[in-house]
Amino acid sequence: MIPKVGAQLVRGLLMGAADVVPGVSGGTIALIVGIYEKLIDQVRAGAKALGMLVRGDLRGFWKQVRGLDVTFLLPLAIGILLAVGGLASVLETQLEENPEEMAGLFFGLVAASVLIGWDLISARTSTHLAIVLLVAVAIFFGLGFQSGPITDPSPVVLVGAGALAICAMILPGISGSFILLMIGMYAAVIGAVDDRAFGDLALVGIGAVVGLALFSTLLGWLLDHHGDTVMAAMVGLMLGSLRVLWPWPNGVGVISEDESEVIDGTGLELPAGDEFFGPVALGMIGFVIVMVLARIGKRLER
Repeated sequence: MIPKVGAQLVRGLLMGAADVVPGVSGGTIALIVGIYEKLIDQVRAGAKALGMLVRGDLRGFWKQVRGLDVTFLLPLAIGILLAVGGLASVLETQLEENPEEMAGLFFGLVAASVLIGWDLISARTSTHLAIVLLVAVAIFFGLGFQSGPITDPSPVVLVGAGALAICAMILPGISGSFILLMIGMYAAVIGAVDDRAFGDLALVGIGAVVGLALFSTLLGWLLDHHGDTVMAAMVGLMLGSLRVLWPWPNGVGVISEDESEVIDGTGLELPAGDEFFGPVALGMIGFVIVMVLARIGKRLER
């Protein structure tokens, strides 16, 4: 029992580390370590239990809860929380001190994830390619109107961010942190984790629970019946959203009273001078990391 729990804790640490970095999906890590299908089944069961609780069916709720695999879910959740808490401070510092380099790193991670997501489409057709391109173009131009990171999110925004991020986290190929970055909420959520702003974190957590309860069954059904179409749309989303990770001219925006900077990234100018090397080098490193993880996953599946 102890080795099993320890192994699950390590899986949670890996998933948490992946989810906190835009471009690397916790769902992809779950695929790599061989727990994705069971994770989705447990998430669906948990969502069903929440639905019973909302309807006032306490007997059905407790019966459903007792059917959950606690030795699977609890150490996994603990590992994810430990990883998120441990990495938040490092990422927040780097976002403030080295925004262009972090933009380059995230760009490389997401660019590789686009290729991985396309590879996850089992029967690629011209229709899937058309979906990818249409979604990518729509997202690309839509993000051109983005005003920058949200500095003082309202409770409703925090709940909504949690709901969107958790849905992305359970999809292979797309990162919940990437969704937060795309909607301008990444710095705010990472800052809340690092500052131990439990009120804001509770609102994000409520959004995550609501998102799972409302969307996990739908997402599961879509993946079961239209998995390739869903993945094509996700690939298009990631491809078009690379706009928010473009590091130059600065890829930053002043967002706080102390004038700290984080990634903004809707500018599309070319780099000048030595601004080129750091972001490109880190982008290449990020790209290689994701591709290596994907290769490991393929080997484990054989």
